[in-house]
Amino acid sequence: MTARAGQTTSSAGPDERIRQLEARVAELEASERKLATERDIPRKAAKYFAGETNW
Repeated sequence: MTARAGQTTSSAGPDERIRQLEARVAELEASERKLATERDIPRKAAKYFAGETNW
């Protein structure tokens, strides 16, 4: 895993810092997509089961 923001060494140049930050952004975006999917599954299930109960 790459170094997190604020944890890079002082010897890392600007180009390396940019690469680290881009990798971190990609990691966070992937995590956001996963969490959105995990959040949507129960919502869709609740909607499905609510529509199924037409008493």
